[in-house]
Amino acid sequence: MERLITMPTSIRSRRSWCGFVLGLFWFGLGVAHAATPLNGAWREAHAGDTPQSVLHEYQAGLLKSFDPSLLQRFPKNSSGSWVVITPQPPWDNTARVLTIYPLTLGTVTVFGSDQPQTLALDDFSASTHGHGRLAWPLPANMAASAPILLKFEPSQTLSAPVRFHLESWNEYMRADAQWLVFASACFAVMLAMVLMALCFALMLRDVTYAWYAGYILCYALIQGIQTGFVFHPMEWELLSGTALLAGSAAVALSVAFASLFMMRFCELQSYAPLLRVPIMALAVGMIQLVLMRSSRIPLLVEVAQILLNPLLMIGAALLLVAAIVAAARGSRQAWFFLAGWTPLLLLTALTSAQVGGALPQLDWLNDASLAGGAFEAIVLSIGLADRALRLRHDRDIVRVLADHDALTNVLNRRAWTERASALLSSGPPRPIALLFLDLDHFKLLNDRQGHNAGDRALVAVAKALATELRPSDLLGRYGGEEFVALLDGIPAQQAMQVATRLCRRVHRLEIPVSEDSLLLSVSIGVAVRREGDDVESLVDRADQAMYDAKLGGRNRVSLHAGSIPAGPRLHVVETRER
Repeated sequence: MERLITMPTSIRSRRSWCGFVLGLFWFGLGVAHAATPLNGAWREAHAGDTPQSVLHEYQAGLLKSFDPSLLQRFPKNSSGSWVVITPQPPWDNTARVLTIYPLTLGTVTVFGSDQPQTLALDDFSASTHGHGRLAWPLPANMAASAPILLKFEPSQTLSAPVRFHLESWNEYMRADAQWLVFASACFAVMLAMVLMALCFALMLRDVTYAWYAGYILCYALIQGIQTGFVFHPMEWELLSGTALLAGSAAVALSVAFASLFMMRFCELQSYAPLLRVPIMALAVGMIQLVLMRSSRIPLLVEVAQILLNPLLMIGAALLLVAAIVAAARGSRQAWFFLAGWTPLLLLTALTSAQVGGALPQLDWLNDASLAGGAFEAIVLSIGLADRALRLRHDRDIVRVLADHDALTNVLNRRAWTERASALLSSGPPRPIALLFLDLDHFKLLNDRQGHNAGDRALVAVAKALATELRPSDLLGRYGGEEFVALLDGIPAQQAMQVATRLCRRVHRLEIPVSEDSLLLSVSIGVAVRREGDDVESLVDRADQAMYDAKLGGRNRVSLHAGSIPAGPRLHVVETRER
């Protein structure tokens, strides 16, 4: 994090364990190749210095020595720092390239030829640009053993450690191509996750996906500036000279988006409600810092710069505590957040230590941060997918509970009416029969044995009816002891046969109503759809037929007179069958 615009804990506060693995892999691919051994020396620049005087001091042994192959931090001061890099034997007179890694947002001037040349992250004038590092091709007429003088110019950015490599042109091109493939893959993963999240945000109308997309997009911009990817190879010249401002804004916005995303993703309202207020305050505070930093008012800019680092450290600790609390209290998504984000704190600590001069050999931390961003994007995307599936499952359960009768578990009146209306209005005209069922002597059963016995009887009858009917038939509880069944593709005569079977099945349950051997039975009215029928008219005719069955002695099936051109109106079921 220190590498980007005076933010010691911002940029690397969101890395992952995968960053270590991929960083080591990248270290083996792109860094651990053969390079010319180098000696290095440096000192702080002073007023009146000239390149010749600095080289004389170097030859006199007055400069501080360091190992150019390890990360070295040059203190920030008002005049900059002089650095001398000297190739050691065996010398190579072929085309060579000096590289400085990781990138620095400041300017480096090279005095290795007749005309000094400046190397900068956002410089688009030079013909050769290193990707992910600064690169300077040595002139062909420069002796292989000649020292290379560099000056790290003063800048507003925090001094970050760098290391130097001198390698042949072929080795440089190979390492450069490997880094481009690696970085392009990481950015492609992050941007793919952003596009996916935006699509889901629009389709599901869930702002959680939008906060996630904003967070990952800001992180990708941070890494694009830090690694120089947006300058080379992207060639975004519009960002030239604005890396400091754009980087600061991206860091603050990424924390704001992360806070908003984390609140909804980890369901803090349910699992850690007391932490919602400070996290929301953190998000609002970061947005205010962006506005202050962009105001170009010196006082506001300075205040914003002073407050940024403390707020980042407090915010990182706050998000970690909130995620741990939510996970401990049962938030499944909090574990995804912790898996994708918490390990980045270790990288933050390592980077902070590195800026202070420790761990000079871990120069792969910069690329590990890029890989960590891609890994985090994937982990959080998996968490979002899991969240969407869980919400859909919960919604399906709620829908089932809303559509089904709580006692009998068949469709309730509203859900049955909606589905019956859809069935009647769908497809070409075809025979559809409606059965209206009313239990006989049910009030007497409740009065004699109590409502619990009545509830048990309703459950048993509903199970028996569902067993006899086809899965495609719509069975519902219409109210009290009344049931309805809609039979698709069934003509009148076949509907009568089904109703007769249902009538016998309920009677065979042998549910006693009173002590005089009276058993629970059912009266069924049948109506067949006619042209222009809707659910209400069909139910009315079936209800009339059911009352005819009641008047005919109960435990019977009655077909509405208008359902067939001719034929018997009543069909009686044998009541003594056991």
